[in-house]
Amino acid sequence: MNIIGNYDKLPTEAPQLPSNVFSLFSLKGKVASITGGSTGIGLAVAEAYAQAGADVAIWYNSTNADHEAERLSKTYGIRAKAYKCAVGDFDQVKATIDAIESDFGTIHIFVANAGIGSQSVPVIDASLEKYRAIMNTNLDGVYYCAKCVGPIFKKHGKGSFIITTSQAAHIVTAHVWQAAYNASKAACIQIAKSLAMEWVGFARVNTISPGYIVTPISKDVPNEEKVKWCTLIPMGREGLPQELVGAYLYFASDASTFTTGADLIIDGGYCCP
Repeated sequence: MNIIGNYDKLPTEAPQLPSNVFSLFSLKGKVASITGGSTGIGLAVAEAYAQAGADVAIWYNSTNADHEAERLSKTYGIRAKAYKCAVGDFDQVKATIDAIESDFGTIHIFVANAGIGSQSVPVIDASLEKYRAIMNTNLDGVYYCAKCVGPIFKKHGKGSFIITTSQAAHIVTAHVWQAAYNASKAACIQIAKSLAMEWVGFARVNTISPGYIVTPISKDVPNEEKVKWCTLIPMGREGLPQELVGAYLYFASDASTFTTGADLIIDGGYCCP
């Protein structure tokens, strides 16, 4: 009898892992696909993965990422290619994932990062068009990506699916009325937990919930509004995209082979009080 229970053998074989911690975090030989990868958090993640040895497929919609893919390839000696896709369109998502599998041979890591923010508008004043746009990109897009990449993970018996959510999935951000955005991000955590159970035999699914991060999405926010944010953040400042990439590397690598259905909040302490 083993120490875990009354089994003749464990239900699942434990993975054979390298003893060296740097090898544990290496992504050499892996293919990573990142939506919303042309700027901000997505681009920082794509660069970190390239530094760790992965080949990367960068998704973009409005901001062309061909030059970023070329830069990553030349700088880090990996394969990189950019793909234009609106994640809220299932047919485009399916075609893009099929193209990446054809170009790279498979997909080991998928980061569902594409999303749109929201202005501070109460529900009674908000347009239904904006509501639908937020849900289509932030929620439907994640579901579509999971539905299309899941069979690839299952076929190869392994994979890591990582969703970018938000501190807004956990707490209603003060001074900002964005019910649709908050709901879309909270729903992504439930999708992740559900997929973690559905895919437990062949893939891991986790989420990362960033707080206020310096990205192009927030560049047009008035400074007085940002001052309000920072007074509520115990660390007193916005985060940098580079302060998130360690978490994305952990969930993508063999360092997290016993981690699924988890959410990591990286918000400078905003959700603590």
